[in-house]
Amino acid sequence: MRTIVSMPGDGIGKVVLPEAIRLMEAAGFNANYVHGDIGWEFWVKEGNALPQRTIDLLEEHKIGLFGAITSKPKDAAAAELAPELRDKGYVYFSPIVGLRQHFNLDKCIRPCKAFKGNPLNFVRQDGKGGCDEPLVDTVIFRQNTEGLYGGVEWTNPPAQVRQALETHPKMKRFAHVNGEDLAISTRIITRPATQRIIKAAFEYAREYGYKSVTVCEKPNVLRETSGMMVKEAKKIAEEYPEIQLWDTNIDAQMMWLTKNPEDYGVIVAENMFGDIISDGFAGLVGGLGFACSANIGDDVAVFEPTHGSAPKYEKLNPSIVNPIAMFLSACMMLDHIGEREIANKIRSAIAAVIEEGKVRTYDMLKLRGGADVFEKGACTTQEMTDAVINKL
Repeated sequence: MRTIVSMPGDGIGKVVLPEAIRLMEAAGFNANYVHGDIGWEFWVKEGNALPQRTIDLLEEHKIGLFGAITSKPKDAAAAELAPELRDKGYVYFSPIVGLRQHFNLDKCIRPCKAFKGNPLNFVRQDGKGGCDEPLVDTVIFRQNTEGLYGGVEWTNPPAQVRQALETHPKMKRFAHVNGEDLAISTRIITRPATQRIIKAAFEYAREYGYKSVTVCEKPNVLRETSGMMVKEAKKIAEEYPEIQLWDTNIDAQMMWLTKNPEDYGVIVAENMFGDIISDGFAGLVGGLGFACSANIGDDVAVFEPTHGSAPKYEKLNPSIVNPIAMFLSACMMLDHIGEREIANKIRSAIAAVIEEGKVRTYDMLKLRGGADVFEKGACTTQEMTDAVINKL
């Protein structure tokens, strides 16, 4: 029997992850689940949101199912440390980013697929006085370990860093800026990682029948980093003659998002641009309550919804949050470990519940979150799980 490292994390992660496990068990997937400590609680009391013991569990078992994480800015994070840990050099770093970098989970896959009957699906005017609802079926491949999220940054950079940067002529305009007034973040992209994510995008397009792969970058301004992405994509595309290669600028892509979203199949981008475009497409298929993702490396894979921890909803009893993004993330995990039949069974049950429209969470009813949503027809988190189980 397979062992899964279960990492609820913070906030609503502690609510939706157990529901996903309950659903998988009802669908016929049996596994051992071992708990992994991760998140804000462990930052506060240990100065480390990603304890070594959790890394060790993933080293051993290879597969993780993750809930949600709370992250706060540098000063706020430092202020919440246990008193005995303050001013001792502890620096908060996102544990999910830490997992990606430690295990080189460099391929992030984020499907954004519309379910028929979802009242949150994107609609547009059809030019004839009415509206139409395009079929959005886009999968974003995000390079997960480099780029702007690589973590190589400084405020008041050390002298040797500043001296090195000042060998570039463009740094002349910052020569007069005092070090304490200078913050620098790097965007580092490597050719091997670029090739891996683009190759993975094309392989996925071929396996699932997508007709195009779009590189979404900004090579007209970020000439070196985005330029490398586009250049490598053109080389790799030659191996896939049946798949069209498109390239778009991230800013223009965000405009076209609501103009012709059905035209895009697989999209590939650097870390930050991939983050942006995947949230944009998620908004077209119901929002973050429907946004799932996979973080995949050579040996380890972690699956998670892309929503945050929403701590204001954690204590509500009964719970109001939408668990579908967590369910779909669990389905991605099942696909990855060869349990595609069970994954498709769960997806079909989710689709049936959504199309029927009798059971809807507060976000699907376009309500403001709060304890009063049940009076307005919203279901609980657990009732949504029950409804999906009943459709299996």
